[in-house]
Amino acid sequence: MTNKTMPYAIELRDISKRFGAVQANKDICLQVAAGTIHGIIGENGAGKSTLMSIIYGFYEADSGHIEVDGQRVQIRSSEDAIQAGIGMVHQHFMLVETFTVLENVMLGAEGGALLKQGIDAARIELQRLAEEYSLDIDVDAIVEELPVGLQQRVEILKALYRGARILILDEPTGVLTPQEADHLFRILKALKEQGVTVLLITHKLREIMASTDNVSVMRQGEMVAHRETAHTSKEELAELMVGKKVRLTVNKDEAKPSQVLLSAKHVSQFDSQGVKRLKDVSLELRAGEILGIAGVSGNGQSELLNVLSGITTMDEGEIEFAGETISAKTPKNAAQMRDLKMAHVPEDRHKMGLVTGFEAYEAAVLGYHNSAAYNGKILMNRQAMLDECKTRMAAWDVRPPNPHLKTANFSGGNQQKIVIAREVEQNPDVLLIGQPTRGVDIGAIENIHEQIVKLRDSGKAILLVSVELDEIMALSDRILVMFDGAVVGQLDAKDADERTLGLMMANAFTDPDSEQSNEKGAAV
Repeated sequence: MTNKTMPYAIELRDISKRFGAVQANKDICLQVAAGTIHGIIGENGAGKSTLMSIIYGFYEADSGHIEVDGQRVQIRSSEDAIQAGIGMVHQHFMLVETFTVLENVMLGAEGGALLKQGIDAARIELQRLAEEYSLDIDVDAIVEELPVGLQQRVEILKALYRGARILILDEPTGVLTPQEADHLFRILKALKEQGVTVLLITHKLREIMASTDNVSVMRQGEMVAHRETAHTSKEELAELMVGKKVRLTVNKDEAKPSQVLLSAKHVSQFDSQGVKRLKDVSLELRAGEILGIAGVSGNGQSELLNVLSGITTMDEGEIEFAGETISAKTPKNAAQMRDLKMAHVPEDRHKMGLVTGFEAYEAAVLGYHNSAAYNGKILMNRQAMLDECKTRMAAWDVRPPNPHLKTANFSGGNQQKIVIAREVEQNPDVLLIGQPTRGVDIGAIENIHEQIVKLRDSGKAILLVSVELDEIMALSDRILVMFDGAVVGQLDAKDADERTLGLMMANAFTDPDSEQSNEKGAAV
């Protein structure tokens, strides 16, 4: 138990921060005991990132103050935070990929004019830190040649090398396999046992329950609850985040797949540098099923979606869809694929799904704006677009239900609803959907999942790409796993478990009924 007479490792008192009309943080109070793992959760826009940016010196609070080890500190920059013993591991790593581990860790802390002396001292210190905190890594390895889990260890070593006693981790498992995530949490436990205090920012309630000692909940810029993790539940935390009860499971009956609607055969694709990004991918997508594509981000899922939807052209292989054969010699673009009754919810709604300067009713017809339903003899039928947008907003619970509001002014979850509603309401035969709940509030996830299952039950075929393994397992009827641009495994969702999928995602799974592993080309 924590000695209540000891000062907190970090304490926030009445921290407030405003950006124009937006009150990002309001009178935030937080006490984090030394040598504990403390979770911070909240929906998108709850103020978590702003609060962490204040602690690490990216922003300065408008009011309130911070205490470290019982002493009031002023943090106006990340240098001030480092001096106060605070380190941060960002969601997107801050590494120079062509440098070695040692060079990255030393960068900005070279140790004086005599570089050779600094390098020798840094090497000794890094080896000590690696042993003490179970951060085994080759300090001479080039960072870009390391798997992502080891790159994350480099970020942790950077913080420890600079004397961090308080370590902030922002969504640390977003790019990790389950096995890599488990190893990360073993590292965090070792850090905790050595007296390091960890602030864990994550939206994954399962990870909060498994790894933290305490958890604090933010909602709409305020801190609304503090709980000992052992005395709460995922259900209670979800309700505290949203302000109402939330169902965390997906209700769906067993799939009744029928005819094949889309078939991809030996599809490969090269990028502009001549690198093969898709490697001999074959799959079949049937009516009345959800086919999930699992894998760590960057292993060909995006390229697969782009090829199937017509955004990019394959270089090898062919696709059979709607009675058409599509290949490098007979390509079809995205508009032509839409005409064949394929819809596509892109992974990045801002880059590919929306024009944020458009009003909602305009965004709601993007890609379908040439349809007769939205056009008169000369001009577009603005009233028809407005009426349809209002209907969809009501059906999909888009808030606020204002078709004239600029798309940029909706929350991420409501932007996603606009995109998904636009595609689903076209009644496609095949729906390609990438990262359906990325950046979506937990309360909106339930509605999106229900709509996807409803579409499947109406006899449509859905290909689902998600880096959220829980989402893949909950929604899919069959699961394909991708690694380095290739399909390396397939299984029925009812037979899937996190360990097996994680091993497949790392291309390290060995079928107990076969002597071949994925790496040796196990049959898919």
